[in-house]
Formats: sequence, C-alpha cells, structure tokens
Amino acid sequence: MQPTRQTVAAAFLVSGIMVRTSNRDEQDPHTARLAGHWGRFFAEGLFEEIPGRLPDPRMYGVYSAYETDYTGAFDVTVGAAVSAPTAGAAWHTVEIQPGAYLVFTAKGAMPQVVVQTWGAIWEFFQTHPEIQRSYGTDFEAYQGPDEAAIHIGIKV
Repeated sequence: MQPTRQTVAAAFLVSGIMVRTSNRDEQDPHTARLAGHWGRFFAEGLFEEIPGRLPDPRMYGVYSAYETDYTGAFDVTVGAAVSAPTAGAAWHTVEIQPGAYLVFTAKGAMPQVVVQTWGAIWEFFQTHPEIQRSYGTDFEAYQGPDEAAIHIGIKV
C-alpha cells in the first residue's frame, strides 16, 4: 500500500468523546477500549449532538497526546469538525496540527479494513525508517460507511 503525501495547511478542530489507550491495551480484549468507544459514539447518536459542528459530513478519529510513540499511551477522540472548542464536560476538543501527512486509504468492511490498514501503516514505517512520524496528531477521516483516509503526521 503506497500512501499519498498531503499537507494540512491550517489547523482545525475536532470535538467528540475521548478515551486514553495504547496499542498494547488494544491487543487484549479485556483492556481494549476503542471498539466500545466507537460503539458508544454510534449507539448514542453523538455525531448529530456535537455543538458547533461544521457542515463537513465526515466523522473523525483523532490520535493525539502521544506519551512516546506507537508503543506508549495516546488519546483517541471520536467526533466531528467544529467551528470552536466545544464546551461541556461530555465533549473533548483536539486541534489537528497543520503540516505534512502521509495518507493511507481504507475501503471495505468496517472496522476490519481500518485494522488491516493500521497494520499496513506500521509495516510501511518499519520498512521506511527514513520517514519519521511526528506523533503530534494523526487522524482517520471517514468519508462513508466503507471508506476512510488515515492521515499520519510526518517530520519533514
């Protein structure tokens, strides 16, 4: 899988619900949090409830506040693009950092295709050590029920 390079020219905000996890935790069904987190987002219809939501129809999964790198803990915010930080204890707002990103596309049955694409992403960076991740913000942008673009921030 060959990614494309894109530049996010200006920062933008995503608000939604946040959970802290790690890749190690996600490998164990007893400690995994992401499936339940996304399940809650859909079951409670939270996309439509986010205040200040922009007309952008995409849902986002934003990875931020990395403890170290892919081996440490990080936050995942599931939400929507918003015009301003969302107030209220129920919502968390994260700023997508501007800069260079490698974009990996995922098309197929969710969530399996996203899990497979993350595997391809890890393999890509292992085989291309000359390209370094920035570990600022990474994000998944869901364009439809079976298509996502996973943006990985890189150092330039």
